[in-house]
Amino acid sequence: MAQYHYLNLFFLNLYLDLTKLLVYQQCRFSISLVLSTFTSSSSSLSLSLHIPSIIPLIIQTTASLLQHFSPLSIHPSSDSTMDSTVSAYSEKLREMSVLSLLCSCLYSQPLPNTFGQFEDMEVKSLDKRASGQAFEVILKSPTEPSPERPQTLALPPQKKEPSLGELQRRLEAAEERRKSQEKQVLKQLADKREREKEVLTKAQEVNNNYSKMTEEKLHHKMELIQENRMARLGALKQRLREKELHAAEVRKNKELHTDLSG
Repeated sequence: MAQYHYLNLFFLNLYLDLTKLLVYQQCRFSISLVLSTFTSSSSSLSLSLHIPSIIPLIIQTTASLLQHFSPLSIHPSSDSTMDSTVSAYSEKLREMSVLSLLCSCLYSQPLPNTFGQFEDMEVKSLDKRASGQAFEVILKSPTEPSPERPQTLALPPQKKEPSLGELQRRLEAAEERRKSQEKQVLKQLADKREREKEVLTKAQEVNNNYSKMTEEKLHHKMELIQENRMARLGALKQRLREKELHAAEVRKNKELHTDLSG
């Protein structure tokens, strides 16, 4: 029901707009034709009418309007701007399809505006025609002015002059720190020397032990050599003594044999 109501409203607005345009142009044909066409078309629409039956009616009504609505019927005294407007409007009606009419009837609510606001500008649509579209770009006001220049930083308060007692305490503390550092340095030097002494002592002990062990080994080796030498000399003397005894026995036997043979 709402769809058919939108169809009636659409045709009513269309015919009223055409009638106003024709009256403004002082057309020679009668306006009763437009009203009779609207009456015949609107009376044929009913609540029980279906969409397929609306299409021939829309075609017939649009054709009848375009047949009488032509640039030739315009009064010759009109200006050229209005002539071009009427011509463009008639051409637009001829090019408009039935599907566009149905969509405009079924969805009569206007589409949301696609032109939005950006961060630093605003875009508005001024005029939209077949030849093009005009826009208006509005720049936003500049940002708020910067705050007032901050005052120069005040100089820090000057330190108070230290008193004599405070200076004395500082000197005493510095002297104590110096003595403590000297003690620490001396202690480090003493520890270092102690470690050096320990290292030297240990190295000396190792050297002494090595020398002692080497000397003992040398003495032991010399003793072995001496013992071996004495043993060889004793064995040599024993062999010489045995040879002498054997030679004396041989001489003695020879003398006995000589005495017995003589």
